[in-house]
Amino acid sequence: MTSVKTTLRVMTLAAASLGGIVSTVPAWAQDAVFVLNTREAGAPTYNPIKGTKLNIANNLIFDRMVIQDADQSFHGQLAQSWESSADGLTWTFKLRRGVKFHDGEPFNAKVIEWWIPKFKGTENAFMTEAIDKVVIVDDHTVKFLMKNPDPSMLLNMATSFMGIPSPKSYEALGDKFGVTAAVGSGPFKLVSFAVGQQTKLVRNEDYRWASALSKNQGPAKIKNLTFREINEDSTAFLELKTGGVDLLLGVPTDFLPRIGAEKSLKVVTMPGTEVFYMPMNTSVAPLTDIKVREAMALAVNQKEILASVFGGLGMVANNFLVSSLQESKINPKFNISYNAERAKKLLDEAGWAPGAGGIRAKAGTPLTVKLWTQNGTQFKRVTEVIQAQLKAVGVNAEITVQDPASINAMYKKKTDHQLAVRAYDYTNADILDWFFSGTRLGYPNVSMWNDAKAEDLNAKAMKGSRTWEERVTNFKAYHEYVMTQFVFAPIYQPTQSFAYSDTRLKLPETIRGIKMATQSIMDIEVK
Repeated sequence: MTSVKTTLRVMTLAAASLGGIVSTVPAWAQDAVFVLNTREAGAPTYNPIKGTKLNIANNLIFDRMVIQDADQSFHGQLAQSWESSADGLTWTFKLRRGVKFHDGEPFNAKVIEWWIPKFKGTENAFMTEAIDKVVIVDDHTVKFLMKNPDPSMLLNMATSFMGIPSPKSYEALGDKFGVTAAVGSGPFKLVSFAVGQQTKLVRNEDYRWASALSKNQGPAKIKNLTFREINEDSTAFLELKTGGVDLLLGVPTDFLPRIGAEKSLKVVTMPGTEVFYMPMNTSVAPLTDIKVREAMALAVNQKEILASVFGGLGMVANNFLVSSLQESKINPKFNISYNAERAKKLLDEAGWAPGAGGIRAKAGTPLTVKLWTQNGTQFKRVTEVIQAQLKAVGVNAEITVQDPASINAMYKKKTDHQLAVRAYDYTNADILDWFFSGTRLGYPNVSMWNDAKAEDLNAKAMKGSRTWEERVTNFKAYHEYVMTQFVFAPIYQPTQSFAYSDTRLKLPETIRGIKMATQSIMDIEVK
């Protein structure tokens, strides 16, 4: 298939050679099309304050106070500098001057004073709830007076959920903000947004405040940037190969050899920040029985999945956190690893005896559970392998494939699912609070877990840590307790790979950030 872009390029060059009547650098040469990672597909809004599922486009529309480099160090974006008092009860931020939102409104200390209270009552409130008051020192200096120390302050400020919107547009649009329009101060402006299909952005020509992690300190080099959502990896690969898209933000490992065989395509592989896992709905039988949950967790053969689905690229997951985090280094006895014989013994003890067709039963009822996944080749393949692994210990798992755009709403029904194959992409231990807090049952707490001891440990980790060292200790304790309750099964930690057309794009020599992000997209050129 010949792409439209390729055809236009040929026509333009031909015209130029015949008489020089058109430019050899046509306007469309600055356009690019990226395909979102399937894990990021289906985001219903670009409202960073209220959104619970965002994607990379969010960080191009909205600037944040700070951003992270590949080594997870923090660098200023809208904050030029910051300091914390010795007791952790005062944070002072010096703000960047000369920044304007897409609607022309200025960014200053009054914006921060308006912004922080907006999180109250939202699902993202925990990110700012330690802040008691915002004090304006001058137009470009603010102080946060804290209720309690928050060692996660900079981690939170660097997340997509802490993108700063224009107060004027935010108030004017109300609930439509992030859906019909999204106004930030970032290097791109939102043009259009169709949930589950695509997002179109246009370059912010006034942008002059990129972080120091970008070599390009002016407007982005891409003029029009489209993010498409393509759930089938084979379709995305074909689009990249034939020129329909320019960059894939997620590449399954089994596609890497195929991409490597194409001279015009390049692959970049980075350390992973993602974990695949299988949450269990603890509010629904038979998963109310901890022995059944433990059996199902032990039935998951992580090494087999690593080898058969991911070609040995990446690493197995044995607990809930990305292995680069200190809080993931728990006592090894709490880690979960494949043990089919123990799984069978636990099911025996729980009263589920072997039955017809190898499926266990109790009082004439077969051990059948609903196993959810979402569209996307990797999700479906992992789910199918887990289905077979569960059957090997006597569990009949019936797979349902949900659309990424609607699956979170389905989880909020609370009792329709029992097991699920999911993945998260996050480098902060407070993801434990996000997915296991009793205040978020249904979604994001897909496990529907509400445990008094866990809530106490969670509160201590989230609010009772005065220093980073205390925070690590407290989150380790919380993490270990979560592991003992078998509310999920860990599966896999991927590397992150993205692929691009070398004939269309020129990428920076070094990718700055823990993933492909704003700081590197600013330096991408369209050939």
